[in-house]
Amino acid sequence: MHSLLLLPTIYLLAAVIAVPLASRLGLGSVLGYLSAGMIIGVMPGLGDETRDLQHFAEFGVVMMLFIIGLELSPGALWAMRHRLVGLGGLQIVLTILAVFVAASLFGFAWQTGLAIGLVLSLSSTAIVLQTLSEKGLVQTSGGRSVFAVLLTQDIAVIPFLALIPLLGVAGAAAINPDGSIARAAGEAAHHATLFENLPAWGVTLATLGTIALVIAVGVFLTKPIFRYIHATRLREMFTALALLIVIGNAYVMTLLGLSPALGAFLAGVVLANSEFRHELESDIEPFKGLLLGLFFITVGASINFEALMAEPGRMLGLALGLIVMKGLVLFALGFGFGLRRRELWLFTLALAQAGEFGFVLISFAGQQGVFADVVGNTLLLVITLSMLMTPILFLIYDFVSKRFEGGKQAAEPDEIDKAGPVIIAGVGRFGQIVNRLVESSGFKTVVLDNNLERIQLMRSFGYRAFLGDPTRPELLRAAGLRDARVLVVSIDDTAAALRLVRHARKERPDIHIIARARDRGHVFALYEAGANDIVRELFDSSLRAGRYVLENVGMSDYEAAEAEQAFYAHDRMALKELAQLWEPGQDMANNEAYRKRVRELEKELELSLQALAEGKKSA
Repeated sequence: MHSLLLLPTIYLLAAVIAVPLASRLGLGSVLGYLSAGMIIGVMPGLGDETRDLQHFAEFGVVMMLFIIGLELSPGALWAMRHRLVGLGGLQIVLTILAVFVAASLFGFAWQTGLAIGLVLSLSSTAIVLQTLSEKGLVQTSGGRSVFAVLLTQDIAVIPFLALIPLLGVAGAAAINPDGSIARAAGEAAHHATLFENLPAWGVTLATLGTIALVIAVGVFLTKPIFRYIHATRLREMFTALALLIVIGNAYVMTLLGLSPALGAFLAGVVLANSEFRHELESDIEPFKGLLLGLFFITVGASINFEALMAEPGRMLGLALGLIVMKGLVLFALGFGFGLRRRELWLFTLALAQAGEFGFVLISFAGQQGVFADVVGNTLLLVITLSMLMTPILFLIYDFVSKRFEGGKQAAEPDEIDKAGPVIIAGVGRFGQIVNRLVESSGFKTVVLDNNLERIQLMRSFGYRAFLGDPTRPELLRAAGLRDARVLVVSIDDTAAALRLVRHARKERPDIHIIARARDRGHVFALYEAGANDIVRELFDSSLRAGRYVLENVGMSDYEAAEAEQAFYAHDRMALKELAQLWEPGQDMANNEAYRKRVRELEKELELSLQALAEGKKSA
């Protein structure tokens, strides 16, 4: 019992000390977890037990990919197809070729060299996405390109697992540079799966059938099951069901010899359009965070310091050589696909390491006799060292990005896959309230804003919003301007708001435009541009405050409300009249006709309110 409690205490203590310290130093939480694992790994009696937890901790990666899948509908995946096939596919192929050539120069048999290329072509999904999320880089153009490559790599694990046994058969007599027989390491091992006795075409059909089964269950059975669980009104049952979906999919994929993380990702994509998506995400998120942290700790603890100290120069050289080789491939690819400056550096440095799926492939390749234990152990250490260097690569990116001008990295617009009768352009304090009222009343809205922090804040509360400049005609068309009934313009930039109103009125003469104005001059400009209803951002709140003043200086609530309504009606009439005297670009203080009419209208207002008060007294 004491030892059972001791280990969790040590893990949590190391994480609580190392992670906040690393974050305060600007190194990121991942480096903190890795450092905690390295400390635990060298402690007598704890390193081996921590490494035994690695398979359990890998469920953090599985849950992370499930949550990623929940954020991606099939339509979003289709929209990413060029990056998935182009960037992702070419990265894998070119990296495999580069590693294959390097391995051949070191004297490895072609089967072994190709297997090493498969292993090292993958990058660390867990570390990279966690760091991108912490730095707010996921929605940037470089971040999306990184995500597309990582997604392609995770999908590629399936054909890699199918190809490795063929390399083992073809290389039965392959000799490694140290003179060992390549198949010797795998003779005693056996990789038991449900597909092991099937021919190659049978494995393909069974794999496709399994994927189809996962999709069918997600489409047809999820809703009835969730409704059944909802009827129990037990919150913990939702958590249990969310865990069942993730762990069940992972278990089925493992039985079939496929990637459990890919199975969870596929399940997430199938459920991305479900009304239960936010419920699932909130239930899984705490487990994902804890298990990912545990996974990073086990990676740090798995470093073989004896092997590293025996040949430190060689091991570090191999890890750095891998990073440089992958970096060159990534830089060339990113440049070819239009990435520039800080986006190109982010794409290059974020993906230059090897990844956690390499551990799975090394184990499987060893079982199939593709290479000997000595090669596998060296690869394990190289992968771990390269993952450990990833936070440092992000620090290099931070330094490089500061050398470029332009402040923050521009975020790439979202693919808009939603339509509604109301388009809300801008979700600051004004737009958020409008959106809440309209959606709570049962009407669908399409929300656009080019402020990444605002969009992320709305998404964290479960609201659907899209990142992008609302003044861009193509984004307005994608948001459904052609069929929308109402456009709400509430963006902060007054000039941009005018451009948006003019464009919308030109494209849709019949659409009803409601616009927020900063002041009277902005009201007149919006009126000329074609807005139907114009709301000054402080007008209504100022009216309410004025009514409160009247209520506390002697008026009754009813009298104060009457005065407020009279002021409102007079102001609307006055604005329409003054709009005829307004001249764009002219200072109203120098417009004599305007100033004269303002004084006359103010006198009329004063007489009107006094008459209203006198009428109340006489009554």
